[in-house]
Amino acid sequence: MNILFQLGHPAHFHLFKNTIADLQRDGHQAYILIRRKDILEDLLQQSGMSYVNILPSGKKSVFTLMLRLWRVFQFTLTHHIDILVGSTPEVAQVAWLLHRRSVVMAEDDAAIVPQFIKSVKPFVDNYLSPVSCNNGPLEAVTTHYEGFHKLAYLHPNRFTPNPTVVDKYFDHREPYFLLRFAQLSAYHDVSAKVHGISDKTAQELIKILSPHGRVYITSEREISPGLEKYRLRINPLDIHHIMTFATLYIGDSQSMAVEAAMLGTPAIRFNDFAGKIGVLEELEKKYQLTIGIPSSEPERLYQTVNKLIATEHLRDIYQSRRQKMIAEKIDVATFFTNFIEKL
Repeated sequence: MNILFQLGHPAHFHLFKNTIADLQRDGHQAYILIRRKDILEDLLQQSGMSYVNILPSGKKSVFTLMLRLWRVFQFTLTHHIDILVGSTPEVAQVAWLLHRRSVVMAEDDAAIVPQFIKSVKPFVDNYLSPVSCNNGPLEAVTTHYEGFHKLAYLHPNRFTPNPTVVDKYFDHREPYFLLRFAQLSAYHDVSAKVHGISDKTAQELIKILSPHGRVYITSEREISPGLEKYRLRINPLDIHHIMTFATLYIGDSQSMAVEAAMLGTPAIRFNDFAGKIGVLEELEKKYQLTIGIPSSEPERLYQTVNKLIATEHLRDIYQSRRQKMIAEKIDVATFFTNFIEKL
């Protein structure tokens, strides 16, 4: 089959890279379409994967949304695409227009991404999401699975942490902490007025953490000059190895909090989505692999950080919890591959 994958975010590179490789191994032709978004193109180039950038400017407007739709439409016709796959509205819309099959993967509850749900509802054939997601009006076309998006690339079948990768930058045996600052500019962040880690909060966290190890910051947004010296400058393909051996992850990024949980790294997420997202609620309540704290409670954040730092055998505790989670979940990339091949 000819299968098109549309990637709209760096997270989609990780989500689909193994499924694309599996499909190519099985003799299918897989095409990748992207738009400019953060480090997405860098990841593809460094991985050696072929792709077509249909929106190099990366700008977002009504015109560019229509242009994106038109270019996916053209590519689908020109390359005789059988199935369109991705986490973008165009995948469902173009497939419907051209009477092709579509598979949309998502792990945000319908209440968190109402505009996305509206944009795909009339068109999508197959909607795949974890069992902890509530997809509201899309439940009728949803196939739930026992897993998480991040297990498509961080399941033990797919990822083996390598300490020598970390040692290219610093000694993995010495304690270190990873802080992550998201852009918080996605439409669901802005519409929900979501707040995260301010520079003031970051400075307080550094003050708490520094006596116990090194502090590194990875950030999508601009940070103050006083924080720049903590910025982690690495090959982006190496981040999951670095995250694995971190003593603690603290961030306002949902995505990286889930990744930390997949790796058994103690994780705190500090933003106003705390308590509202099904996937993270499952990871927190069922597996105790992450802790969510709203931005209105900075003192609780500092207390939680101090408590975790003082916990003996913290890594062993979280690795044990991770093993329980892994035993109950699936290799999601294999599930995606099998689902697509059976269409």
